[in-house]
Amino acid sequence: MNGLGNDFVIVQPGEEAFDPNPDQAREICDRIDGVGCDQLIVLEPSETATIRMRIWNADGSEVAACGNASRCVGWLFIQAGKRGRVTLETAGGVLEATKGPDGLVTVDMGVPRLEWNEIPLSAPAETLELDLRVAQARGGPGAVSMGNPHVVFFVDDVDAAPVDTLGPWLEKHQRFPEGVNVGFAQIISPERIRLRVWERGVGVTRSCGTGACAALVAANRRGLALRRAAIETEGGELTIEWREADGHVLLTGPVEVEFTGRLPSLNPPASEPALDEAPFAANDVGGDYNRGHEQGYEQERSFEGDRNFEGDRNFDGDRERGYDDDYGRYSDPPASDRPLGRI
Repeated sequence: MNGLGNDFVIVQPGEEAFDPNPDQAREICDRIDGVGCDQLIVLEPSETATIRMRIWNADGSEVAACGNASRCVGWLFIQAGKRGRVTLETAGGVLEATKGPDGLVTVDMGVPRLEWNEIPLSAPAETLELDLRVAQARGGPGAVSMGNPHVVFFVDDVDAAPVDTLGPWLEKHQRFPEGVNVGFAQIISPERIRLRVWERGVGVTRSCGTGACAALVAANRRGLALRRAAIETEGGELTIEWREADGHVLLTGPVEVEFTGRLPSLNPPASEPALDEAPFAANDVGGDYNRGHEQGYEQERSFEGDRNFEGDRNFDGDRERGYDDDYGRYSDPPASDRPLGRI
């Protein structure tokens, strides 16, 4: 599923628990050898909410919050239960998701954390504007936690902002002991903000729900925006409201189901060959490690039956790369025939 292009593999296990280690989470999120996504979401029973969701970033780290993923999971259970409201247990607290008009989903992300030790920072500081200066930004960034840490820089032109270069550097800056998501926001008007975000453990994404919440909060604290605004991201538009009555932040936007399938067990029976015992090397079959069906090997890590998924452009090598019958391997097509990438 995706929320404005911020995409997720959402797993609802059967009888067997699905508890990936960091390496397994990275493999699933890998856009070349895995399914490909920004975050892996695993659903579990909850004693305090409709469902519990756990979140792994693409780098294999488990994190406490993801706004767009919460909207996607909320939509799934709203649709399944034919109800207008569900609750989601996360490591950052219990969230409420509600059904809106025209397929929109709103998640109450709770009260933003604004104290330095709630972000957290490595030392006391005023989170309204940190004394951290970068080129092209108007002053220092605001710091906000929406269950995960964010800094937001305000720039004149978000398209020219150094997201790809400063993002990875600031993500691991010593000021942020748990790392940080780095946002660059351009104020179009008090009711409209353009935003790009380098997500901690992922990189640049097409949309970031908690980043949009943090941008609105940081902008409002600096007198740059109202308490409700449209946030424009590469993937589309989110609506954020920092509700005055109780201080809660509401995140609203659309969701989309891309495809469905099955993931294999993380702990296959001993009779099944382990990945490192597979009868083909990682560079065989044109490097297409996951498929292996040309050599009679049942797929170990990819979706079973992935060739049946019309929308699964990462896996459908037959259509995208072209099967070379003479050599029994996949070969890359001419550059002009290659897809633009997974949307």
